[in-house]
Amino acid sequence: MGSSAGSPYPHLLAPLDLGFTTLKNRVLMGSMHTGLEDRTKNFPRLAAYFAERARGGVGLMVTGGFAPNVAGWVSPFAGKLGTSAAARDHRVITDAVHADGGKIALQILHAGRYGYHPLAVSASRVKSPISPFAPRALSSRGVEQQIRAFVRCAQLSREAGYDGVEVMGSEGYFINQFLVTHVNRRTDEWGGSYANRMRLPLEIVSRIREAVGRDFIIIYRISLLDLIPDGQTWDEIVMLAKGVEKAGATILNTGIGWHEARVPTIATSVPRGAFTWITQKLKGEVGIPLCTTNRINAPEVAEKILADGHADMISMARPFLADADFVNKAAEGRAKDINTCIGCNQACLDHTFKLKIASCLVNPRACHETELSYAPAARRKRIAVVGAGPAGLAAATVCAERGHDVDLFEAHSEIGGQFNMAKQIPGKEEFHETLRYFDGKIRSTGVKLHLNTPVTPESLIAGGYDDILLATGVTPRRVSMPGLEEQQKIGRVLSYVDVLAGKAQVGARVALIGAGGIGFDVAEYLVHDGHSPTLDAVEWMKEWGVTDPSKSRGGVVRPQPSPPAREVFLLQRKEGKPGAGLGKTTGWIHRAALQAKKVQTRSGVNYESMDERGLLVSYGGKREKAELIEVDHVVICAGQEPQRALHQPLLAAGAKVHLIGGADEAAELDAKRAINQASRLAARL
Repeated sequence: MGSSAGSPYPHLLAPLDLGFTTLKNRVLMGSMHTGLEDRTKNFPRLAAYFAERARGGVGLMVTGGFAPNVAGWVSPFAGKLGTSAAARDHRVITDAVHADGGKIALQILHAGRYGYHPLAVSASRVKSPISPFAPRALSSRGVEQQIRAFVRCAQLSREAGYDGVEVMGSEGYFINQFLVTHVNRRTDEWGGSYANRMRLPLEIVSRIREAVGRDFIIIYRISLLDLIPDGQTWDEIVMLAKGVEKAGATILNTGIGWHEARVPTIATSVPRGAFTWITQKLKGEVGIPLCTTNRINAPEVAEKILADGHADMISMARPFLADADFVNKAAEGRAKDINTCIGCNQACLDHTFKLKIASCLVNPRACHETELSYAPAARRKRIAVVGAGPAGLAAATVCAERGHDVDLFEAHSEIGGQFNMAKQIPGKEEFHETLRYFDGKIRSTGVKLHLNTPVTPESLIAGGYDDILLATGVTPRRVSMPGLEEQQKIGRVLSYVDVLAGKAQVGARVALIGAGGIGFDVAEYLVHDGHSPTLDAVEWMKEWGVTDPSKSRGGVVRPQPSPPAREVFLLQRKEGKPGAGLGKTTGWIHRAALQAKKVQTRSGVNYESMDERGLLVSYGGKREKAELIEVDHVVICAGQEPQRALHQPLLAAGAKVHLIGGADEAAELDAKRAINQASRLAARL
């Protein structure tokens, strides 16, 4: 691999010669559905989003998925490219990217049985567990029609000015459905033996190559780990990879896991670079460049993967939502200034599933570049921000970046607020990165930070500020029941704050009052006792049952979680299953992880009393059916109240005051809302 001499990341920043064109580095911005693809009127926004990342130095970008026809839609009226008129609409995107020196490929995504609509088609009539619609089984003429739609879509992409296409052959979508007996029950020339099942991708790639000519990039996204029962074996995958290369693909991009797989693949609890070993396994089997992916979010991680020979390229998707300038910052030796993707999925994937435009928890400008800009302020103001949690940090740094004179007051000895607790949870280590980023941003924007500095209404008024932003956060909600106070005095009742700050020793049997996000986090913390599988890929794979597909079809075996460090009871007043309000795409992971650690959950709980034996509870208001849960400690995770003591006195004194973050609304500790609200206010002041 050619080295980019003198660069801090010689392998990552080395050019890649594809024969007919050269990529300026080894960075692929992977495909992400943003929601902007689905309406032509949003293409100018999509163009601004991609152009910003082209300026940021990405070697090659891939769009969110576009269906080749109506049958391939992910949901009704989702993005599709099937006519020359539609191709003309895409010019605004490709022109913007090329004007900023970038290259971009369009992803052709046929959803198959994952289509959330009655027109879905697949190899056989086998309903997917994530869609209510059973697909229609295609006739052999029908299969031929789908292939032609892929080819037409690739030709139109070329017409639209794209530098290439990515054929989506992984993640359980249409092509992947033909490859496995789990869905493909056919007996004709498209089913039966693997040679027949893999005809579909080979026909698609070879006919696309014939239609678009030699000088057009074809990325094929190949599923190297299906992570479902009856998935592909390793021998089959190698056979397919060689066939796809021969059919004319330029790059093989790694796909991991079907959407219905019961293994997390991109959540923050997945170790960094957890799946690069499977891309490395394919090295030497094919001659075209191999791209690896999943939970690679820092230039040093990417550099090591390439230096160790695991791959020829690195695909990073969400890291470019978090920071459009990722590559430029790395190249300039400013990796510490990168706003790191924390893998939370809260503003990207969770939005996509709710049919909302995607964004990013740590960067609210993502996909909103045209309407949220941090332009220099017309008049320089003096601004006080009280509280250095997520909302305060975002507000202070955006205000200062725009040229305001900012004082940031924090009563504690470090910045971070609730993030200092979040980063203690096994699987949430990435929160350290956000605090490192904000720490640097405070310095680079010139925010004056005052730690260990509680403020009063008087001191703020005396400061003569134009605007005062209260980001004072939350206080834990109190709970009362007979006996609780006595047990609290002797240290058997704890607040989640004490537990996560490491101030309290917790016994072997624990009851948690409250099963919202914090209850789940504290349970996770207590069952692992400070040991995090996220920092140990081998242990993590054992816990979730991931293995080498040459040992077991699809790369899945029975999970073998290590025993829990404590016995934990997770209790909630509400009826219904605990964790129902957790993130759409990550909630199931938290529920499964706690189940694996034998955490006992109870709903519809009334807290009757507490004594030296433990906690007396009843269910559904029936006191005669009381149960004593014998525990050493009770931890209160019953939600939060906004901390607003400063608000009224400041208003009464005539100050211009704004409430942001938890101080404004404490319902669920929502960092996405806090950072977005704070950044948007700071952009207006």
